[in-house]
Amino acid sequence: MILDPDNPSQIAYWQAIEAAAPSFRVQLTRTDVRNADEIERAINVFAQQPNGALLVAPNAVTIFHRDLIIALAARHRLPAIYPYRFFAASGGFISYGVDLPDLYRQAASYVDRILKGAKPGDLPVQLASKFGECPGRC
Repeated sequence: MILDPDNPSQIAYWQAIEAAAPSFRVQLTRTDVRNADEIERAINVFAQQPNGALLVAPNAVTIFHRDLIIALAARHRLPAIYPYRFFAASGGFISYGVDLPDLYRQAASYVDRILKGAKPGDLPVQLASKFGECPGRC
C-alpha cells in the first residue's frame, strides 16, 4: 500500500486495513510516498515481490501522480486497486471507493440547510453512503 504519511487520515486508513488483513490472510507492506520519485521506488519494490498487488490510498499525492502510478503498475503487470473511479477511467485496473459526486451533493444539501437558517452544530454527521467500483475504462 502506498500512502501519504503527512496526511493524518492516511494513518487511520492504514490502521483499519492493517486490522482487517489477518482475516483475509494478506501480508501488508506499507510504503510512505510524498513525490514521484518515492512512488516509483515503491512500485518497483512491490513489483519484485511474488503474488503482490498495489493498494493506492486516496490522497493528494496519489491523485496528482495517478498517471505515473497507473503506468508503473501496468508496466510491471501489478494488479492495483485505486480509490476513485477516475483512476480506472484513466487506465487503472479497478477502483472501489466513495462516489465523489454523491458526496458533493450531500455537502450542497448541508450548505442549503445552513443558508436557510440551520445551525451547523445541529446537523447530523453523515458518512458516505454510496460506493462504487469501476473495472477498467469506465
